[in-house]
Amino acid sequence: MSFSTLERTQLFSEMARQPLDLFVIGGGITGAGIALDAVSRGLRVGLADMQDFAGGTSSRSTKLVHGGLRYLKQFEVKIVAEVGKERAIVYENAPHVTKPEKMMLPIYQGGTFGRFSTALGLKVYDFLAGVKRSERRVMLSRKQTLNKEPLLKKEGLKGSGYYVEYRTDDARLTIEVMKEAAARGVQAINYAKVERLLYDAGHRIIGVILVDQLTRQSYKILARKVVNAAGPWVDTIREQDHSNKGKHLHLTKGVHIVIDGQRFPMEQAVYFDTTNGDKRMIFVIPRDGKVYAGTTDTTYVSWPIDPKPTAEDRDYILDAINGMFPTVHLGPDDVESSWAGVRPLVQEEGKSPSEISRKDEIFISESGLISIAGGKLTGYRKMAERVVNEVTGELKAETGINYPDCRTEKLELSGGHFGGSAHFQSYVAEKIKEGIEAGIGAREASELVGKYGTNVSELFHYCAINHQEAEHYHLTSAQLATVQYGIEHEMVVSPVDYFTRRSGKTLFSIDEAKSQAEPVLAYLADRFNWTSEQKAQYTAELEASFAEATGSPASKAIAGQ
Repeated sequence: MSFSTLERTQLFSEMARQPLDLFVIGGGITGAGIALDAVSRGLRVGLADMQDFAGGTSSRSTKLVHGGLRYLKQFEVKIVAEVGKERAIVYENAPHVTKPEKMMLPIYQGGTFGRFSTALGLKVYDFLAGVKRSERRVMLSRKQTLNKEPLLKKEGLKGSGYYVEYRTDDARLTIEVMKEAAARGVQAINYAKVERLLYDAGHRIIGVILVDQLTRQSYKILARKVVNAAGPWVDTIREQDHSNKGKHLHLTKGVHIVIDGQRFPMEQAVYFDTTNGDKRMIFVIPRDGKVYAGTTDTTYVSWPIDPKPTAEDRDYILDAINGMFPTVHLGPDDVESSWAGVRPLVQEEGKSPSEISRKDEIFISESGLISIAGGKLTGYRKMAERVVNEVTGELKAETGINYPDCRTEKLELSGGHFGGSAHFQSYVAEKIKEGIEAGIGAREASELVGKYGTNVSELFHYCAINHQEAEHYHLTSAQLATVQYGIEHEMVVSPVDYFTRRSGKTLFSIDEAKSQAEPVLAYLADRFNWTSEQKAQYTAELEASFAEATGSPASKAIAGQ
């Protein structure tokens, strides 16, 4: 199926044309994973999200496909084993968006982890997660630890555990899953809200009324099965279904901050105990010349669900950094950008936010609505497998059709068709030459192939023919190519879609985002034939997103405004 913004109307019409086998509510990583699993087993699938794909939790995580070492502390052995194994699968299926990241776990006198318990815990972790030999944990001495990260607090330091996690771009991982699903036939569309659930005479769910949030046109979508994978909004859909009983969601807010690498010159990712005695742990991770840190973990009860970083959140993380890296003396002015997200956890009585299990649960209502809640980014594929097993099991009982088992373990994602991670680096080197032939520099070519993987030839095609247009809009050919590709292949609707979720510039290159805002807005306005009112609305939205990320007034958020 097409995944172009220019073909939204046709997508809606096609989805409404005949009954689907499965309709998925929610276009985060969970919904995307379910759609891909289902279509790979032969189901006819539709999916919609009321916002952009990955517009909620799936673009606001710690951006790690990690094995959940912390869950060993809570004896969540099954979660550790499952998500630990899943890390390598996610990496092999999309090595352009997921990369191994060496992680240091410092050991301090009186800390949560002693040297023996760290060595044992990491060994158990390696075993449960099936970690390959080259990535198994190593125990480092105090001297070795400080050699790798001299900025660490020296007082009480005894050494560290050194192990591998996987760093990812959560929003791009989601979009690559969605693109692969669309390429295999899923009809997926963003900015399409489920306004009403539809039922037959026996009150069995048979579909939804879907409203295009851009045109306000409504569509009747019929489906044999409906899955509610709406993340933090799962209970909202369950309320529409009159089935929000028993267990329910407990939302917690997590905030991350970004600091320039020159101001915080650490090169080694570190996972450490906060020094304030609250028994929480913080990640500090270098990324492309920046360092990001988080996360907080506080109960979130506001409505509508639109979490914002607060000064209190920011200061909590800064205090944690300054406690573990006492010579850096970071302050609020050192924070370039930040983001906040909510985790949709399944409530368990008597547990604090950081103690509530991250395991996923499936709820099946009397109407037949299948809801999935909880879980982690890393485990998205297994969550999808469990949901689609439920869907195909029910369909078999009703129709007698046998559907195949899950096929996604070795299913490469869009942009990830390298034949495995071992071929990634040689592919990058080869494609840089192609980018240079298309008229762009080696650095830009390298960045494009690193981000878009095996889809990069499409971007180089734009680069080869868009020189005059790029000059007109005061963008480089490569910059314009990412916008053009975003519209025609990644369903970019708004400038926030592009700057925050497709490129990540709002989070990790805020100054670059501000400098490109006006030319990108001008290009989108011309391409989509926006009215002056529409352009003003989208400009205001982009200003607000920059202001939220930087904590600055919206009126000053776009360079030149």
